[in-house]
Amino acid sequence: MTPRLFALTLLSLLAFAGNSLLCRIALKQTPIDPTSFVAIRLLSGALILWLVLYLQRQSRNLEGSWFGALALLAYAMTFAFAYSQIPAGTGALLLFASIQISMILYGLVIGERLSFVQSIGVAFAVSGLVMLMLPSVGAPPLFYGFLMIVSGIAWSAYSVAGRGSRNPASATAGNFIRATPIALVLFFLQFQASHVDLDPTGVIYAVASGAVTSGLGYILWYAALKELKVTHAATVQLSVPVLTAFGGALFLGEAVTQLLVAASALIILGVSLVVLVKRRT
Repeated sequence: MTPRLFALTLLSLLAFAGNSLLCRIALKQTPIDPTSFVAIRLLSGALILWLVLYLQRQSRNLEGSWFGALALLAYAMTFAFAYSQIPAGTGALLLFASIQISMILYGLVIGERLSFVQSIGVAFAVSGLVMLMLPSVGAPPLFYGFLMIVSGIAWSAYSVAGRGSRNPASATAGNFIRATPIALVLFFLQFQASHVDLDPTGVIYAVASGAVTSGLGYILWYAALKELKVTHAATVQLSVPVLTAFGGALFLGEAVTQLLVAASALIILGVSLVVLVKRRT
């Protein structure tokens, strides 16, 4: 791996972990609500992505789709509402596990087959997810844990929708731009129905989440993907929940529980077996 590719990959992974941390910090430490956070996140993400494409003289050729935009909005909304009650590391693990498992299941639906070892890997990953969700002292609130799982499924749908895109950055920008007006409508509906507190610090976190860890983070990741093998790309993403858990402990004082460690080990081992072992032909 060249120094350039290493830097792109590392910055991308830090951005992915940063998304969880910024959302959790904003919703835990400031009065901003999830709907406002998402509206600002998508708006700032759309602006920075459009600006990058404009500077590259590609802003007139936006890709994406309304299905992709709705999947993006569903991901962002459930992600934010889940993080209003779930620790950063637990949320990232639930999100990551549900993304990987739903993508594996999608592969089976379209005709891909798993080897025996890969099937064991899926069983491990699902067991880790179930372990994390079972009622216990360290388990997340069931409803909010379910919301994070839905967020992961929505992100998987978003990923599937963008598989045929010729320019992933353009497709991402197009989806952000399409999703933003809907998020703003939801924001104004909430504004009329109840009190909305656009706390300046919370707004800054939301802008950073949209413009930096989402917009620029995705651009860095797509640049890295051009040089990473598929299995390597899937494998390095295993570090995101770990980075998030340590970030939550460092910046939020959240505990890294034995349950989180055990579930993480099962999920990471399981997904590793799936992505590193060749599928049956």
